[in-house]
Amino acid sequence: MKAKHLFFLILAIIVADQALKFYIKLTYYAGEEHNMIGNWFRLHFVENEGMAWGWKFGGGIGKIALTLFRLVAVIWGTFLLRDFLKKKYHRGFMICAGLIYAGALGNLIDSLFYGLIFEQSNPFTQNVATLFPEGGGYAGLFYGKVVDMFYFPIITNAKYPEWMPFVGGDDFEFFRPVFNLADAAISSGVIAILIFQKKFFKTVEEEKHATVETDSVVNDKTQIF
Repeated sequence: MKAKHLFFLILAIIVADQALKFYIKLTYYAGEEHNMIGNWFRLHFVENEGMAWGWKFGGGIGKIALTLFRLVAVIWGTFLLRDFLKKKYHRGFMICAGLIYAGALGNLIDSLFYGLIFEQSNPFTQNVATLFPEGGGYAGLFYGKVVDMFYFPIITNAKYPEWMPFVGGDDFEFFRPVFNLADAAISSGVIAILIFQKKFFKTVEEEKHATVETDSVVNDKTQIF
């Protein structure tokens, strides 16, 4: 895969991810929800301080630690992608790596800058955030919240069986997490690598046996294994 193709793939995902987040942030108030297709596909605006899929990680200290981890991971990922390109990894693997990298960078942008450039949206006052508010943003550098919006409650109003330990009788919903395009890109890349790893990571011996040198002399006495 050529470097320019990988670059444009990453750029397209980041632009789409950030454009959607800006739209949600500047149009919806925190907690606002609209049905898109029936009741099972909704746009639901939430912000989280933690990891992908709304998972949280240890308050203010955990937040800055997570943002720094994302920053280091993206920088390290940049060098990894360069190495993968030089070694001519499988095209499918490169696409997956690009998805993961773009997703990580998309959420890193939120964590780094959204606190500086956006007003806080409050679900009680139902105010829609403004960009570059006069009094400054809702948080400092590294403390921005990640914007999530995709919500797929395919199964609702169900309950866990009474016999199940810990959750028996509790309400059940599938699919509960609210996520964004960056989360989807990361998950898609990881899942595809796990499914197609045998195809992506052929051994050196397999590559050698699959290749016949073009300058070799081939005649009736030549054996090809």
